[in-house]
Amino acid sequence: MESYTSDSSDSDSASKTVDLSYLHLDSQVLHEHFVRTTSPGHVETLLLHQNRLSHIPDSVVMFSNLATLDVSNCGLQRLPDFLAELTHLVCLSAKNNALSNDSLPKSLERLPNLRELNLSGNRLSEFPEQVLDLPGLRYLYLGGNQIGEIAKDVWKIQSLQVLSIGGNRLTEVPSTLGQLTALQALVLCDNRLENLPSSIANLKNLKSLLLHKNSLRTLPTEIITLKNLTELSLRDNPLVVRFVSDMTHNPPSLLELAARVVKVSEIPYREEDLPRTLLNYLDSAHHCVNPRCAGVFFDNRVEHVKFVDFCGKYRLPLLQYLCSSKCIGPREGNEEVVSGAMIRKVLLG
Repeated sequence: MESYTSDSSDSDSASKTVDLSYLHLDSQVLHEHFVRTTSPGHVETLLLHQNRLSHIPDSVVMFSNLATLDVSNCGLQRLPDFLAELTHLVCLSAKNNALSNDSLPKSLERLPNLRELNLSGNRLSEFPEQVLDLPGLRYLYLGGNQIGEIAKDVWKIQSLQVLSIGGNRLTEVPSTLGQLTALQALVLCDNRLENLPSSIANLKNLKSLLLHKNSLRTLPTEIITLKNLTELSLRDNPLVVRFVSDMTHNPPSLLELAARVVKVSEIPYREEDLPRTLLNYLDSAHHCVNPRCAGVFFDNRVEHVKFVDFCGKYRLPLLQYLCSSKCIGPREGNEEVVSGAMIRKVLLG
């Protein structure tokens, strides 16, 4: 029943990948397969997902040069300590099992090459402290568990590029998360978050921030300084209701509406035609820094929502800061300076 897939047709690489997935093997039968494997030291990838394992047989350590181990969807209730003997392991996937915090290896520090760890869809109630021993870890997937908080020492995983911890029970995010400056994707959706720390602005390489299905009522204004952020998902949060409410119950004044018409339509006027106060007001107009927005705003209306298309599928309000005096810095010559790069895509609906 043993199945092999090679990366090339060369006979020397014929056993680099051992694929025993979807065979509904139990642990004893799997052990028998392992002991019959020829040249286990040549195996680099071992795929075991979708089997019926009460445990991982200790004979797995025969694969001394194993780089990838996938034991997802196997019904496992424990990851044994002897997995730490697979010192060349780069990727370990054990998603969709029945793992609790007590059933994880006591330490992972003997896996210095581990770059990806997937423990999504298990029964973890706490952030696994073992991952703090993996400073070289780049991808950490913990979604679909019951984790209540992120360890404050999360900053130790300095190489982390993706942290996915959606579908848990988080009520807050530690400020130390802002020290993960290599982070490119942060998935916090489907939790119980009411706010985010301002230190999130330190994640200068962040491209994707998924926050939908939380209890967020506000965002730190510092978020607009994330110049690489191209995806921000906010749907199903109370702050979306607030945006709509602001537009409904706090409309611009008649003065501002009239002044916008004058400016946008370029209606000519002379100094002798208007009171000095109105002239000063008209002169205070700012054009929105969003290049796709032809709008004008005034100092007394610093928060103003504009609508844009999102991938041609949604009609979405951008963050209020996109059409706000908060976007404008001091003048340099005759030019107004944008104080922060604009978020390109904001998904609210």
